[in-house]
Amino acid sequence: MKIVINTCFGGFSLSPEAYKELEIDWDGFGFAYRGDRDNPKLVAAVEKLGNKANGSCAKLKVIEIPDDVKYIIEEHDGSEHIAEEYKTWG
Repeated sequence: MKIVINTCFGGFSLSPEAYKELEIDWDGFGFAYRGDRDNPKLVAAVEKLGNKANGSCAKLKVIEIPDDVKYIIEEHDGSEHIAEEYKTWG
């Protein structure tokens, strides 16, 4: 499975070009995308556009993990990584 994450501080955002590829109306900022990060259309757009898919303060990357892994996207100050989902208690 392929997943799109942001690999720099700032946060996940998409460029106007990426919005166009996804056939979504540009929100003026690039932060409105709330779809699944493993959405095949999102993955294809980021792979096709490369750095042109990056929104402001974003550096997007497609990561591939095994299909049977339940994952979560964790972040610190906007920089993200993928972790295998597990149980936690307070």
